[in-house]
Amino acid sequence: MSDSPPAQQQTPPGDTGAMDPGPRDEMRGYQGRDLLAGTVALVTGGDSGIGRAVCVAFAKEGADVALAYLEEHDDAEHTAGLVRAEGRRCLTLPGDLGDAAHCADIVRRTVEELGALDTVVNNIATQEPVDALTDIEDDAWLRTFEVNIHSYFRVTKAALEHLPDGGAIVNTGSINGLRGNKSLIDYSATKGAVQSLTYSLAQSLTPRGIRVNCVAPGPVWTPLIPATMPPDKVDGFGEQTPMGRPASADEIAPSFVFFAAPRLSSYYTGEVLAPVGGETLPG
Repeated sequence: MSDSPPAQQQTPPGDTGAMDPGPRDEMRGYQGRDLLAGTVALVTGGDSGIGRAVCVAFAKEGADVALAYLEEHDDAEHTAGLVRAEGRRCLTLPGDLGDAAHCADIVRRTVEELGALDTVVNNIATQEPVDALTDIEDDAWLRTFEVNIHSYFRVTKAALEHLPDGGAIVNTGSINGLRGNKSLIDYSATKGAVQSLTYSLAQSLTPRGIRVNCVAPGPVWTPLIPATMPPDKVDGFGEQTPMGRPASADEIAPSFVFFAAPRLSSYYTGEVLAPVGGETLPG
Protein backbone atom coordinates (compact mmCIF):
# COMPACT_ATOMS: atom_id res chain seq x y z
CA MET A 1 0.00 0.00 0.00
CA SER A 2 1.24 3.49 -0.75
CA ASP A 3 -0.57 5.62 1.83
CA SER A 4 -1.52 5.46 5.48
CA PRO A 5 -5.22 4.78 6.22
CA PRO A 6 -7.82 7.35 7.26
CA ALA A 7 -9.64 7.24 10.60
CA GLN A 8 -12.03 4.28 10.90
CA GLN A 9 -13.15 1.65 13.38
CA GLN A 10 -14.64 -1.84 13.32
CA THR A 11 -16.09 -4.27 15.80
CA PRO A 12 -13.53 -6.93 16.83
CA PRO A 13 -12.24 -9.21 15.44
CA GLY A 14 -12.56 -7.15 12.25
CA ASP A 15 -13.53 -7.71 8.64
CA THR A 16 -11.31 -7.38 5.57
CA GLY A 17 -14.11 -6.11 3.34
CA ALA A 18 -14.76 -3.05 5.52
CA MET A 19 -11.16 -1.81 5.49
CA ASP A 20 -10.30 1.50 3.77
CA PRO A 21 -8.08 1.18 1.84
CA GLY A 22 -8.54 -2.50 1.15
CA PRO A 23 -5.54 -4.56 2.23
CA ARG A 24 -3.04 -6.24 -0.03
CA ASP A 25 -3.08 -9.78 1.32
CA GLU A 26 -3.73 -12.15 -1.61
CA MET A 27 -0.16 -12.47 -2.98
CA ARG A 28 -1.26 -11.52 -6.48
CA GLY A 29 1.63 -11.78 -8.90
CA TYR A 30 3.69 -13.93 -6.53
CA GLN A 31 5.39 -16.74 -8.41
CA GLY A 32 5.98 -19.94 -6.46
CA ARG A 33 8.93 -22.27 -7.11
CA ASP A 34 7.68 -25.46 -5.42
CA LEU A 35 9.70 -24.59 -2.32
CA LEU A 36 7.09 -26.33 -0.12
CA ALA A 37 5.86 -28.94 -2.59
CA GLY A 38 4.18 -31.93 -0.98
CA THR A 39 4.08 -30.45 2.51
CA VAL A 40 1.27 -29.54 4.92
CA ALA A 41 1.20 -26.29 6.91
CA LEU A 42 -0.96 -25.21 9.83
CA VAL A 43 -1.41 -21.44 10.08
CA THR A 44 -3.16 -19.92 13.10
CA GLY A 45 -4.90 -16.63 12.45
CA GLY A 46 -4.95 -17.65 8.80
CA ASP A 47 -8.23 -16.03 7.83
CA SER A 48 -6.94 -12.54 7.03
CA GLY A 49 -3.98 -10.18 7.13
CA ILE A 50 -0.54 -11.73 7.44
CA GLY A 51 -2.09 -15.16 7.97
CA ARG A 52 -4.02 -14.98 4.71
CA ALA A 53 -0.98 -13.87 2.74
CA VAL A 54 1.07 -16.68 4.28
CA CYS A 55 -1.58 -19.29 3.42
CA VAL A 56 -1.68 -18.16 -0.20
CA ALA A 57 2.09 -17.91 -0.52
CA PHE A 58 2.49 -21.41 0.92
CA ALA A 59 -0.13 -22.74 -1.50
CA LYS A 60 1.71 -21.14 -4.40
CA GLU A 61 4.82 -22.92 -3.17
CA GLY A 62 3.00 -26.27 -3.25
CA ALA A 63 1.75 -26.76 0.31
CA ASP A 64 -1.66 -27.88 1.50
CA VAL A 65 -2.90 -25.58 4.26
CA ALA A 66 -4.96 -25.79 7.42
CA LEU A 67 -6.00 -22.37 8.69
CA ALA A 68 -7.26 -21.77 12.22
CA TYR A 69 -9.29 -18.69 13.08
CA LEU A 70 -11.77 -17.43 15.65
CA GLU A 71 -15.12 -16.68 13.95
CA GLU A 72 -14.40 -14.61 10.83
CA HIS A 73 -16.05 -17.17 8.55
CA ASP A 74 -16.33 -15.01 5.42
CA ASP A 75 -12.67 -14.03 5.55
CA ALA A 76 -11.63 -17.63 6.23
CA GLU A 77 -13.62 -18.98 3.30
CA HIS A 78 -12.16 -16.31 1.03
CA THR A 79 -8.66 -17.36 2.04
CA ALA A 80 -9.54 -21.02 1.55
CA GLY A 81 -10.79 -20.20 -1.94
CA LEU A 82 -7.48 -18.54 -2.78
CA VAL A 83 -5.57 -21.60 -1.58
CA ARG A 84 -7.80 -23.99 -3.52
CA ALA A 85 -7.44 -21.86 -6.66
CA GLU A 86 -3.77 -22.84 -6.57
CA GLY A 87 -4.76 -26.51 -6.70
CA ARG A 88 -4.02 -27.13 -3.04
CA ARG A 89 -6.23 -28.50 -0.27
CA CYS A 90 -7.39 -26.16 2.49
CA LEU A 91 -8.93 -27.05 5.85
CA THR A 92 -10.69 -24.30 7.83
CA LEU A 93 -10.67 -24.65 11.61
CA PRO A 94 -12.85 -22.14 13.52
CA GLY A 95 -12.66 -21.79 17.28
CA ASP A 96 -11.02 -20.06 20.21
CA LEU A 97 -7.28 -20.71 20.45
CA GLY A 98 -7.34 -19.21 23.91
CA ASP A 99 -8.75 -22.63 24.88
CA ALA A 100 -6.12 -25.31 25.52
CA ALA A 101 -8.24 -28.18 24.20
CA HIS A 102 -8.89 -26.39 20.92
CA CYS A 103 -5.15 -25.87 20.37
CA ALA A 104 -4.63 -29.61 20.50
CA ASP A 105 -7.73 -30.25 18.40
CA ILE A 106 -6.60 -28.17 15.42
CA VAL A 107 -3.35 -30.13 15.27
CA ARG A 108 -5.21 -33.43 15.47
CA ARG A 109 -7.66 -32.45 12.74
CA THR A 110 -4.89 -31.17 10.46
CA VAL A 111 -3.07 -34.49 10.62
CA GLU A 112 -6.24 -36.57 10.32
CA GLU A 113 -7.68 -34.65 7.36
CA LEU A 114 -4.56 -33.55 5.47
CA GLY A 115 -2.41 -36.54 6.34
CA ALA A 116 0.68 -34.84 7.75
CA LEU A 117 2.08 -31.71 9.38
CA ASP A 118 5.39 -30.26 8.22
CA THR A 119 5.20 -26.57 9.10
CA VAL A 120 3.53 -24.71 11.97
CA VAL A 121 2.94 -20.97 11.73
CA ASN A 122 1.88 -19.50 15.07
CA ASN A 123 0.37 -16.20 14.01
CA ILE A 124 -2.85 -15.60 15.99
CA ALA A 125 -2.95 -12.43 18.12
CA THR A 126 -5.22 -10.02 19.96
CA GLN A 127 -4.56 -6.55 21.34
CA GLU A 128 -6.35 -3.70 23.08
CA PRO A 129 -4.67 -0.29 23.44
CA VAL A 130 -4.81 1.42 26.84
CA ASP A 131 -3.58 4.70 28.31
CA ALA A 132 -1.94 3.16 31.39
CA LEU A 133 -1.12 -0.17 33.00
CA THR A 134 -3.86 0.44 35.57
CA ASP A 135 -6.42 0.42 32.73
CA ILE A 136 -5.74 -3.25 32.02
CA GLU A 137 -8.16 -5.49 33.88
CA ASP A 138 -6.83 -8.82 35.10
CA ASP A 139 -9.06 -10.85 32.79
CA ALA A 140 -7.95 -8.78 29.79
CA TRP A 141 -4.29 -9.34 30.70
CA LEU A 142 -4.86 -13.08 30.97
CA ARG A 143 -6.82 -13.20 27.72
CA THR A 144 -3.99 -11.51 25.81
CA PHE A 145 -1.53 -14.08 27.15
CA GLU A 146 -3.88 -17.01 26.46
CA VAL A 147 -4.17 -16.07 22.78
CA ASN A 148 -0.80 -14.49 22.00
CA ILE A 149 1.65 -16.81 23.73
CA HIS A 150 -0.11 -19.73 25.44
CA SER A 151 -1.60 -20.83 22.11
CA TYR A 152 1.89 -20.81 20.58
CA PHE A 153 3.13 -23.12 23.33
CA ARG A 154 0.07 -25.38 23.17
CA VAL A 155 -0.12 -25.69 19.38
CA THR A 156 3.61 -26.32 19.13
CA LYS A 157 3.55 -28.89 21.93
CA ALA A 158 0.73 -30.79 20.23
CA ALA A 159 2.49 -30.57 16.86
CA LEU A 160 5.83 -31.98 17.99
CA GLU A 161 4.76 -35.63 17.80
CA HIS A 162 3.76 -35.08 14.16
CA LEU A 163 6.44 -32.73 12.81
CA PRO A 164 9.12 -34.62 10.92
CA ASP A 165 12.79 -34.18 11.62
CA GLY A 166 13.65 -31.18 9.47
CA GLY A 167 10.24 -29.54 9.92
CA ALA A 168 9.74 -25.85 10.60
CA ILE A 169 8.02 -23.63 13.15
CA VAL A 170 7.59 -19.94 12.37
CA ASN A 171 6.26 -17.60 15.05
CA THR A 172 4.87 -14.11 14.52
CA GLY A 173 6.46 -11.56 16.82
CA SER A 174 6.27 -7.78 16.58
CA ILE A 175 8.36 -4.64 16.67
CA ASN A 176 6.52 -4.04 19.95
CA GLY A 177 8.16 -7.12 21.42
CA LEU A 178 11.55 -5.71 20.47
CA ARG A 179 11.16 -2.20 21.86
CA GLY A 180 7.87 -2.11 23.82
CA ASN A 181 4.81 0.09 23.36
CA LYS A 182 3.33 2.22 26.12
CA SER A 183 -0.25 1.78 24.88
CA LEU A 184 0.08 -1.98 24.15
CA ILE A 185 1.72 -3.15 27.36
CA ASP A 186 0.25 -6.65 27.58
CA TYR A 187 0.52 -7.23 23.83
CA SER A 188 4.17 -6.13 23.83
CA ALA A 189 4.91 -8.43 26.77
CA THR A 190 3.46 -11.40 24.90
CA LYS A 191 5.45 -10.59 21.78
CA GLY A 192 8.63 -10.39 23.81
CA ALA A 193 7.71 -13.82 25.16
CA VAL A 194 7.16 -15.13 21.62
CA GLN A 195 10.65 -14.06 20.66
CA SER A 196 12.23 -15.65 23.76
CA LEU A 197 10.19 -18.81 23.18
CA THR A 198 11.61 -18.89 19.65
CA TYR A 199 15.19 -18.72 20.92
CA SER A 200 14.61 -21.45 23.52
CA LEU A 201 12.70 -23.82 21.25
CA ALA A 202 15.34 -23.46 18.55
CA GLN A 203 17.97 -24.70 20.99
CA SER A 204 15.70 -27.47 22.25
CA LEU A 205 14.73 -28.80 18.83
CA THR A 206 18.05 -28.57 17.01
CA PRO A 207 18.79 -32.30 17.63
CA ARG A 208 15.69 -33.11 15.55
CA GLY A 209 16.58 -30.64 12.84
CA ILE A 210 13.36 -28.69 13.45
CA ARG A 211 14.07 -25.04 12.73
CA VAL A 212 12.27 -22.43 14.88
CA ASN A 213 12.30 -18.83 13.74
CA CYS A 214 10.30 -15.63 14.20
CA VAL A 215 9.07 -12.82 11.95
CA ALA A 216 8.63 -9.59 13.92
CA PRO A 217 6.99 -6.97 11.68
CA GLY A 218 6.46 -3.30 12.22
CA PRO A 219 3.03 -1.78 11.49
CA VAL A 220 1.00 -3.86 9.03
CA TRP A 221 -2.40 -2.87 7.62
CA THR A 222 -4.67 -5.76 8.66
CA PRO A 223 -8.20 -6.02 10.15
CA LEU A 224 -6.65 -6.13 13.63
CA ILE A 225 -5.84 -2.42 13.38
CA PRO A 226 -9.29 -0.86 12.80
CA ALA A 227 -10.85 -3.56 15.01
CA THR A 228 -8.70 -2.81 18.06
CA MET A 229 -7.53 0.79 17.79
CA PRO A 230 -9.53 4.01 18.20
CA PRO A 231 -10.12 5.99 14.99
CA ASP A 232 -7.56 8.68 15.86
CA LYS A 233 -4.86 5.98 16.18
CA VAL A 234 -5.86 4.39 12.88
CA ASP A 235 -5.64 7.76 11.13
CA GLY A 236 -2.12 7.88 9.71
CA PHE A 237 -1.25 4.41 11.02
CA GLY A 238 2.34 3.56 10.13
CA GLU A 239 3.42 7.11 9.24
CA GLN A 240 6.02 7.02 12.02
CA THR A 241 8.18 4.52 10.14
CA PRO A 242 11.09 5.80 8.03
CA MET A 243 9.16 4.59 4.97
CA GLY A 244 6.20 6.69 6.12
CA ARG A 245 3.57 3.95 5.76
CA PRO A 246 2.49 0.58 7.10
CA ALA A 247 3.44 -2.64 5.34
CA SER A 248 0.96 -4.73 3.44
CA ALA A 249 0.60 -8.37 4.45
CA ASP A 250 1.89 -9.31 0.99
CA GLU A 251 5.20 -7.67 1.88
CA ILE A 252 5.57 -9.73 5.06
CA ALA A 253 4.53 -13.21 3.89
CA PRO A 254 7.73 -13.95 1.89
CA SER A 255 9.65 -13.88 5.19
CA PHE A 256 7.54 -16.84 6.33
CA VAL A 257 8.25 -18.67 3.08
CA PHE A 258 11.96 -18.09 3.65
CA PHE A 259 11.85 -19.64 7.12
CA ALA A 260 9.54 -22.51 6.11
CA ALA A 261 11.56 -23.62 3.07
CA PRO A 262 14.67 -25.71 3.83
CA ARG A 263 16.08 -24.82 0.44
CA LEU A 264 16.31 -21.19 1.58
CA SER A 265 16.93 -21.34 5.33
CA SER A 266 18.41 -24.72 6.28
CA TYR A 267 21.07 -23.01 8.42
CA TYR A 268 18.69 -20.61 10.15
CA THR A 269 17.17 -21.34 13.54
CA GLY A 270 16.54 -19.10 16.53
CA GLU A 271 16.45 -16.05 14.28
CA VAL A 272 14.16 -13.02 14.45
CA LEU A 273 13.61 -11.31 11.10
CA ALA A 274 12.19 -7.81 11.56
CA PRO A 275 10.59 -6.16 8.50
CA VAL A 276 9.95 -2.80 10.13
CA GLY A 277 10.04 -0.25 7.31
CA GLY A 278 13.53 1.13 7.87
CA GLU A 279 13.63 1.51 11.65
CA THR A 280 16.98 0.51 13.14
CA LEU A 281 17.30 -0.91 16.63
CA PRO A 282 20.32 -1.23 18.92
CA GLY A 283 21.61 -4.68 19.75
